[in-house]
Amino acid sequence: MSAALHQPIAFLGMTHLGINHAAAAAALGFSVIGFDPDPALAESLASGRLPVMEPGLPELLHEHGRNIRFSADPADLADVALCYVAPDVATDEAGRSDLTVLRSLIALADQHLSPETVMVVLSQVPPGFTRSLSRQPETLFYQVETLIFGRAVERALKPERYILGCADPSAPLPPPLQHFLEAFGCPILPMRYESAELTKIAINLFLVSSVSTTNTIAELCERIGADWAEMAPALRLDRRIGPHAYLSPGLGVAGGNLERDLATFTRLASAHGSQSAVVSAWAANSRYRKDWVLARLHEHVFAHKPDAALALLGLAYKENTHSTKNSPALNLLKSIGPRPVAAYDPVVRASAEMHPGLRQAADALDACRGADALVVMTPWPAFAELDPAALAAVLAGRIVIDPYRVLDPTRLAAAGLHSIVLGAPNFSAFDSRTAPC
Repeated sequence: MSAALHQPIAFLGMTHLGINHAAAAAALGFSVIGFDPDPALAESLASGRLPVMEPGLPELLHEHGRNIRFSADPADLADVALCYVAPDVATDEAGRSDLTVLRSLIALADQHLSPETVMVVLSQVPPGFTRSLSRQPETLFYQVETLIFGRAVERALKPERYILGCADPSAPLPPPLQHFLEAFGCPILPMRYESAELTKIAINLFLVSSVSTTNTIAELCERIGADWAEMAPALRLDRRIGPHAYLSPGLGVAGGNLERDLATFTRLASAHGSQSAVVSAWAANSRYRKDWVLARLHEHVFAHKPDAALALLGLAYKENTHSTKNSPALNLLKSIGPRPVAAYDPVVRASAEMHPGLRQAADALDACRGADALVVMTPWPAFAELDPAALAAVLAGRIVIDPYRVLDPTRLAAAGLHSIVLGAPNFSAFDSRTAPC
């Protein structure tokens, strides 16, 4: 077996993407270098202090820590046979990617890697990026990342398939890359650089199409008395839709990556004379859906009590993550005006920067104490364990706006609370049109 197969694999950029994929490689027995040019970050990781929250990641690193070495010394890259460049790529308010950090790491890698070292760009990039790099084509690849916040360890350890952008898709893969990818036991799909880069965008566009269709139908459900939760199982049994389709109503698309892909596709289509009206419609639908909770608050709470105090459960943009980028909760806080709000999130702490009237609660029940209405903005599993009777005992009002149906509407109604969820008529033990907050 070639000596290159026993050389370390390097992952450059120790943010969410790089850390999880480095940990997965170590878990499969590969010798891994987790590199970041920030010495403080490398030292923190070496000490077991993680900059990201991800279920299972601390345990994975603890169990397989002997296989991974964190470093800020680029000289450590000289002996690797395979190098993944994998920093998270930030986006601005218009969904444009900031590739500065990625380009910097690629330039640094080019200075210290052997010319024979295989480089794989794992960070998401726009079509055309990989081919524009100056590295020899037979050593340069782009791999589609499919990280999902809150499920990053699972996705890194058990990928559905590997989509690999190549200069020549018909050529055999370099042995170090072939050996590494085969260790995960999933299909490997080589294709042109541009095809792989666009496939990443296509995956997210299909997801957005499901989200948009679901949200559009869910809104009509609320108006005509249908319940989306009853309809979704029937749709999943249709083979054209499938059991794994994303059929959960939401508050638009969030997190940054989906918005980026909508914006990237629209810009590419415009630049090349391709029609993209449906993508623009999805973006408009997402913007509209972001105000669903605010509209329900005005209808059911503020109309009766303009100065109502709120309890807010969840600040992270989704469960099992520390990220607040495009968080529905933070978007809501910007829109509700000056009023008292008590918030609790298992990971994210409340701050005055989020809202001037925001108070950090000790726990979920503390947040609800004396509030005129409860809003559940992040579907953390722990919130599902809350006792409706205990909530009813500390809330001053009776309204619970729970878009993701984290709490059982039937149990809430039995406790005398009025539950409002996405895609269904209101759940209540009384008539909401005459009910006080």
